[in-house]
Amino acid sequence: MSDLKLVTVYQSMGMLGAQVVKAKLESAGIPTMLRYESAGLVFGLTIDGLGMVDVQVPEEYAEDALDMVAEDPEGEPGAEEATDADETVKS
Repeated sequence: MSDLKLVTVYQSMGMLGAQVVKAKLESAGIPTMLRYESAGLVFGLTIDGLGMVDVQVPEEYAEDALDMVAEDPEGEPGAEEATDADETVKS
């Protein structure tokens, strides 16, 4: 049986940011896991490392995952259209 080696590709101070990155990676077919201290989640603490959430992927996906995490969201297809739609609604 081989051991699965996980690599941390992103760290977030809180669950929300980590969930966004996890969803982005999984939508690209990259299996993703979150590692966090349960006390931070239960008590809602984001101090002293308790709110830190690591987004981890298997080692063979690490390079692709790091590239995706580093992408500028403004450069993604559809980002400009969403901004235009928001401005139309606000007017």
